[in-house]
Amino acid sequence: MWLYEALLGVETIERTSTTVDVTGVQYDSRRVRPGDIFVAMAGGTTDGNRYIGTAIEHGARAVVTDSHNVWQRNRANASGTGHGHVPFYLVANGRRALAGIAANLLGHPQRKLKVSAVTGTNGKTTTAYLLEKMLKSVRRRCVLVGTIETHVGDEVRVSEHTTPEASDLLQVFADGVAAGCTEAVMEMSSHALDQERVWGVYVDVAIFTNLTQDHLDYHGTMDRYFAAKRRIFEGVGAAPPQVAVVNSDDECGQRLIAGGLSGQIMSYGVETGEYRAKELRLHAGRTTFVWETPAGTCEVQTALTGRVNVYNVMAASCAALARGLTLEAVADASAHLTEVPGRFQVVPGSCGAGFTVVVDYAHTEDALRNLIALGRDLVGKGRVITVFGCGGDRDRSKRPKMGRAAGEGSDVVVLTSDNPRSEEPAAILAEAYAGVKGTAAQCVVEVDRAKAIALAIGAAQPGDIVLIAGKGHEKVQILKQGTVPFDDVEVAAQVLREHG
Repeated sequence: MWLYEALLGVETIERTSTTVDVTGVQYDSRRVRPGDIFVAMAGGTTDGNRYIGTAIEHGARAVVTDSHNVWQRNRANASGTGHGHVPFYLVANGRRALAGIAANLLGHPQRKLKVSAVTGTNGKTTTAYLLEKMLKSVRRRCVLVGTIETHVGDEVRVSEHTTPEASDLLQVFADGVAAGCTEAVMEMSSHALDQERVWGVYVDVAIFTNLTQDHLDYHGTMDRYFAAKRRIFEGVGAAPPQVAVVNSDDECGQRLIAGGLSGQIMSYGVETGEYRAKELRLHAGRTTFVWETPAGTCEVQTALTGRVNVYNVMAASCAALARGLTLEAVADASAHLTEVPGRFQVVPGSCGAGFTVVVDYAHTEDALRNLIALGRDLVGKGRVITVFGCGGDRDRSKRPKMGRAAGEGSDVVVLTSDNPRSEEPAAILAEAYAGVKGTAAQCVVEVDRAKAIALAIGAAQPGDIVLIAGKGHEKVQILKQGTVPFDDVEVAAQVLREHG
């Protein structure tokens, strides 16, 4: 494809040439191959403009930059830099340019899929998984893009980010189209919406689960966090969604609805909503409720556990209805849903010990409260033992709040490390302990996460439940010294085997 064709629709300010042929686009200089366009833009940890020379050495045939300084320097010194033979483009926005170029090169795969996207603090992954399974139950081939993994039809790939950069996302979409997929289900994180990594992707059905404190290290305030989430309903370089599925029991969901949304609104909830769950019956491994909808009433049965999953099932079900499934098909699919990895995942072998061990991704105050409340409902007179930590290099203000949530709901709290990153683990735990110490819970501090899990399981008695919160599906622990393998489920299972 000619360079000018790859840049059709991209807002450009200045250029040097359009006469070269290009074959691909990259934003990471290490991935550049001969014939690629290199889009140089600032990222979260580094600035791609620093690596233009490396990209050209690797064969970049053209450079697109959103840095006026780089443009001016290249134009002034083109003959002396060794880059004079490479066309340069100055664009208004690097990420938008990356999205537009990738779409042109790949034939606009986003236009060939019906996209359903989920945003919210908690429940994104579970809701996306459930919706994909519902769509597959009526033989629709799907792309799934999310936190745990990426699905392209029947192929499973590892996910590096909840929502990847535009060129990577569109490549997944293109692979899905080639595999015969007609639907795409994806998580849209607040970072991706704010940074416009999903520029130009039209969302047919947008789903909002809830909003609680998280990511304030990035957004700064809850209002900015909410504004980032709201962008999914405004359209990011595309028209607003045709259907908005919104949790009306959530305060921010009510704000979204009250503020006015384009297209059809499908509000769901237990206390409110046009699509409402009634007569909830919650048991370990089994949840049933009567779902009242404008299309009729049906009983929903699922193997997923707890009130929080009632909301997740309803969110996915509303989206499935919006995508043309019947109420009967949704109810039938719900009966065959299975747990999502790292989301209230029961560790194999724990029930045989007389107590239950559960791994869950809960890493916010609200998610932790929901998890502990579910554990309390399940054990009755048994004890709730909660293992948790707080991530390093992240919003510090939520640490004491999470500690208080754990202490108020649990009988025993084991404080430990959870991806401390560059921070000292003991300092993080001290801030979380400040919230626990004002509660009635017994609290133990153990920096080593493996030892903390062993301690909690060793203290468990028949009828208790051990909740290992924070990491869920994750397979590593991120330390100051580097990243090391760590899997809560595997560690807990090994401890159970050793305890017999």
